[in-house]
Amino acid sequence: MSKIAIVYWSGTGNTEAMADLVAQGVRAKGGEADIITAAEFGPERVDDYDAFAFGCPAMGDEELEDMEFLPMYDAVEPLLEGRRVALFGSYDWNDGEWMELWEQRAEAAGLSVVDSVIAKDYPDDEASADCMRLGTLIAG
Repeated sequence: MSKIAIVYWSGTGNTEAMADLVAQGVRAKGGEADIITAAEFGPERVDDYDAFAFGCPAMGDEELEDMEFLPMYDAVEPLLEGRRVALFGSYDWNDGEWMELWEQRAEAAGLSVVDSVIAKDYPDDEASADCMRLGTLIAG
């Protein structure tokens, strides 16, 4: 059974809802899912998990939240080389470029990105199904 860390930051609750849906997908596949806020996760916890789903909404000019999420992600990314990772998050403006940039960054760091999901605002039915599918993928 896979043990998955679902690590997220959410300002409005949209990305938090996505994290819950990813966890449902992990559990539907028979995996164990721990939902953890970015403030509660760090390098010391990486070895406790088989794979990771990271969630962060687009902030500012299509970038990751830089007070809690980005410092945590900067600290753990070097420890994730070769590990399976899924990325997710919500946005309200622009077109989701932050996710493309994040995927490129993760792949350049040697992470095995299984897939990513974005939702415009709160996840609608399609985005909800995509989040659950993402959970099944990361659970292996």
